[in-house]
Formats: sequence, structure tokens, C-alpha cells
Amino acid sequence: MDDELPRALAERGALLDGHFRLSSGRHSDRFVQKFRILEDPAIVERLAATLADRAREFAPTVVVSAAVGGIVLGYETARQLGGGFKAIFVEKENGVPALRRGFALGPGDRAFVVEDVVTTGGSVREVLEVVRARGATVVGVGVIVRRQPSDFGVPTIALLDLPVVSYDPAECPQCANGEPITEPGSRFLAR
Repeated sequence: MDDELPRALAERGALLDGHFRLSSGRHSDRFVQKFRILEDPAIVERLAATLADRAREFAPTVVVSAAVGGIVLGYETARQLGGGFKAIFVEKENGVPALRRGFALGPGDRAFVVEDVVTTGGSVREVLEVVRARGATVVGVGVIVRRQPSDFGVPTIALLDLPVVSYDPAECPQCANGEPITEPGSRFLAR
């Protein structure tokens, strides 16, 4: 799947050019619209199978993702790992990342954390904090697209490294040129 992923992103219109405010708050001239991939069950199945195959060496017992984009990927990754694997997700409650809906983790759990697209790694770090606060062990992280190098302190699997330049808003050349900005990320749609 790794060799096919750049082509699949392009074919599905997932790589956008323009002036974008990323979920991290940084600005970029490129955006990865992950839902063009996540809307296709066959692609998600293949991506999740690849993540699951690579995660097996870490002996996870549960897959944890961040809401919203990671839910589909987390579910399918757990399904690909086989019987007995749970897929749970972290979501915000009063602005704070939390396990809700009766989800639970404990000291015996070995979590494989999955995410769709990583730029700064903020969402992944929030999930890691929630998992560790429950006493569970994080055994690895798996992502579809990694836009910038990220060190989560555990083995990290990236199916595609796609370096994209991003800027602090105060240093953004497109802002300096007065170009209008688009906010395509799911965090902004929820406003």
C-alpha cells in the first residue's frame, strides 16, 4: 500500500493547494483532506491492514484514536488485528481530551495509537496523555500521513512521509501577501 498511497491521495483529491489554517493553528500552502481517503472503505481497509501488520510486533491489546478522523481508522485497525481487540477513542469534554462513553483503560492494556494525518503531533500527544493517565502502556503510534517529523517516545509507523512546509501565522508569506485563508480541518468545522 505504501507505494500506492501518494497516487491514491492525488486521485481522490486529497492533496489541496491554497492557503490553509491547519488544525494546529499553523498555516500552509498544502492541505491533506483525509476524508477523501476515509470515505473509501476499501482504501481504509488496506491502510488499516498495513498498520495492523506492522503493529503486531508491539503486541497491542487495544487500539486508541482521536475523534473524529481517527475513529474510522482505529476501528478498522482493531478489526484487522483480529478477535478480541477493542477500538476506543479520545474526544474532548469541556475542551479537555477524555475517554467517554464508558471507554476504559487500565494497567494491563497495551495501546496502539492511530491517527490519520500528523503535522505537529498535538492530537496524538493528547491521546498519549489520556492513555498513560489511565495506567495503560503505549506500545506504538501508527499514522497514514506524517507531514513533519514527530517523536512520540514510542515506535512510530508512518505509511507516508509527506513533508509540507507550515508557518506560524505571524510568519506566513501568504498572509503577508493578503491571500484569503481557508479552514478545512474538522476542528474548525465544529465551531
